[in-house]
Amino acid sequence: MKRFLAVPLGLFLCLLPSMAQHNSDSHNKADKEQKAEKEDKRAEKPAETPEAPEQKNQPAKEKDDDKDKEEHFDVSEVPPVVTHHQITANGAALKYTATAGRLPLKRADGKIEAEMFFVAYTLDGQEAAKRPLTFAFNGGPGSATIWLHMGALGPRRVVLKPDGFMPPAPYRVEDNPYTLLDKSDLVFVDAISTGFSRAMNAETSKKFLGVNGDIKAFSEFIRLYLTRNDRWTSPLFLFGESYGTTRAAGIAGYLADRGVSFNGITLLSMALTFQTLENSKSNDEPYVLLIPSFTMIAGYHHKLPADLAVDMTKARQMSEQWASTDYAQALAKGDALTAEERAKVVSDMARFTGLSKDVIDQANLRIDVPKFTHYLLLDQKLRVGRLDGRFTGIDPDGLLDTPFHDPTSTAIVPPYTSVFNHYVRTELGYKTDMAYNVFPDDENFEKNWDWGSAANGYPDTATALRQALVKDPYLKVQILEGYYDLATPYFAANYTMDHLDLGAQFRKNFSFASYEAGHMVYLPVDGLKKMKADTGGFMEKALAGD
Repeated sequence: MKRFLAVPLGLFLCLLPSMAQHNSDSHNKADKEQKAEKEDKRAEKPAETPEAPEQKNQPAKEKDDDKDKEEHFDVSEVPPVVTHHQITANGAALKYTATAGRLPLKRADGKIEAEMFFVAYTLDGQEAAKRPLTFAFNGGPGSATIWLHMGALGPRRVVLKPDGFMPPAPYRVEDNPYTLLDKSDLVFVDAISTGFSRAMNAETSKKFLGVNGDIKAFSEFIRLYLTRNDRWTSPLFLFGESYGTTRAAGIAGYLADRGVSFNGITLLSMALTFQTLENSKSNDEPYVLLIPSFTMIAGYHHKLPADLAVDMTKARQMSEQWASTDYAQALAKGDALTAEERAKVVSDMARFTGLSKDVIDQANLRIDVPKFTHYLLLDQKLRVGRLDGRFTGIDPDGLLDTPFHDPTSTAIVPPYTSVFNHYVRTELGYKTDMAYNVFPDDENFEKNWDWGSAANGYPDTATALRQALVKDPYLKVQILEGYYDLATPYFAANYTMDHLDLGAQFRKNFSFASYEAGHMVYLPVDGLKKMKADTGGFMEKALAGD
């Protein structure tokens, strides 16, 4: 997959174990994890551009090389492709229209700066002005919306094994009986530099590659889609996954001041307050919030003591209690811990994580995601998944020579990439030689991402969500979280929602749903089925306006 917030695998970020941390005193960045391998992508053919004036003493070959490095993408507007389809869901036929194309992002003078690719599904025979409309997107930053589209919400889905693991090639697509299309029309949108979304050139791309620029780009897309399709009176929903939740919260706050209100927002694998996710020498908070997820993953792999493993619900609750009290207090004491206190914490932590006491002691009681995924199954020479702790795999560069590896990504990227490239060109009829970038074809993408409020500490859009909530007391928020997710731990999501500084009258607008799954709770069929039921019920509540 690639990265989610600056570490390999942005599926949805999808968040990475060592995202670059910014602050007002320093802009030093943490060491990056080794980047996930990318499939070779065909580069788009650059458009002809006027030759720059000749400069003195510049060799002709150097001028030609500079010219060849320039990439100018075609952002001229063309009509979308419209096709008609039918599937069966819950024993009933769903006839729908699919629209695939790109919407322009324009300057004030009307010149097109970029185009955002989308696929929209609208149920036939419905009154569009009253029909719910959901805008869905994955995260990264730097991930196309292929995952929600072809794995969870769309009318067709990638065929995986029932538990969500990788099947043998060739990969297939099938009807999705758990599509959200029976509840809402759907629009899947790809961020700039992902999918078929492109800015006119590399310099213009910089405008959109950052927290604020990305929010403004998606907000403008939503405004234009509503305008061109006469959907301003439709009930509106947002569905974001991973960094897509960062974006969704930001969009809600941004558009609240521009006349666009949403009935509901679904935050799947939430990443709003990065202080809960990115540890540093001065921030122990993420270590505390990871412990319950470590417990659940250790239990899945039979690494917990018998008295905990017999009841994983009770084990999880005990882990949450210990992490937020004894463990948090121990980290707060730092070097002031007595030897006896330290030994007790090491023993308890080994009990709740399945790791050896030696590893915990050598890590100074602070186990991050790379250490946990490396050491949990070290005796079996296996690495545990970051996006989904159920997954395991062999380190590609050797047990001790691989800085970081997520076996989840190697299991899901090939099926999704292959299936979507076939699906979009055959069933949807969108013909293009352009490469569909599941992740940006730019090795400097993460380094160049503008983290916005990180200059004042850590990236944060929880504040924007709070602003949207207080401005619209009818807005409902759904939080979906997987127990085996180490990219965006469920305990961190709960902590964020508990610290919005909102009264009890707002908390009734929150809905939570947890899953025996990882970052992509819909990978196992049971998780997909439950997510459909949870989200359908949430939408009914939001539409009731209570």
